Amino acid sequence: MKKLTFFIIALFNVFFASGQSSNYSELIAKSADKVEQKVIAWRHDIHQNPELGNREVRTAELIAKHLQSLGIEVKTKVGVTGVVGILKGDKAGPVIALRADMDALPVEEKNGLPFASKVKTMYNGKETSVMHACGHDAHVAILMGVAEVLASMKKDLKGTVKFIFQPAEEGAPNGEEGGAYLMVKEGVLENPKVEAIFGLHINSQLEVGSLSYRPAGFMAGASDFKITVKGKPSHGAYPWLSVDPILVASQIVVSLQQIVSRNIKLTDNAAVVTIGAINGGNRGNIIPEQVEMLGTVRTLSNEDEELIFNRVRQVAEKTAEAAGATAVVELPYTIRYPVTFNDVALTKSMLASLQKSAGVENVLLIPSVTGSEDFSFYAQKVPGLFFRLGGMSKGKDPKTAGPHHTPQFMIDDTAFKLGVITFCNLVFDYAEESKKQ
Repeated sequence: MKKLTFFIIALFNVFFASGQSSNYSELIAKSADKVEQKVIAWRHDIHQNPELGNREVRTAELIAKHLQSLGIEVKTKVGVTGVVGILKGDKAGPVIALRADMDALPVEEKNGLPFASKVKTMYNGKETSVMHACGHDAHVAILMGVAEVLASMKKDLKGTVKFIFQPAEEGAPNGEEGGAYLMVKEGVLENPKVEAIFGLHINSQLEVGSLSYRPAGFMAGASDFKITVKGKPSHGAYPWLSVDPILVASQIVVSLQQIVSRNIKLTDNAAVVTIGAINGGNRGNIIPEQVEMLGTVRTLSNEDEELIFNRVRQVAEKTAEAAGATAVVELPYTIRYPVTFNDVALTKSMLASLQKSAGVENVLLIPSVTGSEDFSFYAQKVPGLFFRLGGMSKGKDPKTAGPHHTPQFMIDDTAFKLGVITFCNLVFDYAEESKKQ
């Protein structure tokens, strides 16, 4: 009789817990419906008023005022312009962090949107147009919506949620620190100590209603570099009197491309070595004294990064030496982002939450990508899960969708509600999972 009683109680608890989870999900979905138009309006407003890294003053004020209106504890000027909100649930539970990045890019918008940016500002000493060409405006608006939904469910919330609104994901201006690295350095994951962190990135070439993810190495580690080739100048009519740094730089560029094709085991991981800028000389009949090259390295393992770093230095220095020139390699130059690594156990336990949010058929396991994300700095310190949110209109060909970091970048407003729902489900589901451990 006693065993039967225990069995009935256990069965009741299972059904009760399942019912609670279902009720939370239903309430989250209804709340997301209510907040959707606000999220869209916030996104349009932020999109029309973009700000570069470490300059997100207006955006930060908008966020702080909204969080304060919800009764959430707010800290400002974290990591220069970052905002952190702390929502304490009425029930005991873990500390969970949710992150959104705030900064725009020095890009001129050319997509015909009625709320397109017309903003211009100074960037590294030059006037530039500014555009949210990567979707960070959507990330901010989504997390503001999540804060409103979770604040309305405070009595049911187990534990504490930290809302991290981060500046300068694309990199701080020259001579400044910023981004996730600086926020971690300033203690954003402490007081209270974060147990797990979740982040999303909208994707302009993934259909609305979809989520994509990958356990372990999801996005590449990235480092920029600068190579300065110094030669001997001369009149362009007498090249034999020179040590031509332009010719040497050209040879270095060609040789650098052989690192990936000949030194990296591409069946294990992808890798990239790209030269994105070459600057040297000012006239066609003058061979200059030096040439500067700027580039990026992308890898999906620490071992590949070390190999490529060594080979870039070796190729540049020895190629220059063979020509009688010198090459100075600065690698990393201004940034180094580690591999964005999704904690394997966390990803496995939260997969059901992603599937519940979007539907099993809409949650896609994808290969690693060579884009990078400074969310990696958080995930180095605590278990993290970073995933992609579809932002492309249904039925559109991904090949015709405006890519990230381009003037044609565009995302569909109907994408944002799923972002709100997914973040909220992750919070409640992680709290339930943490009780089992």
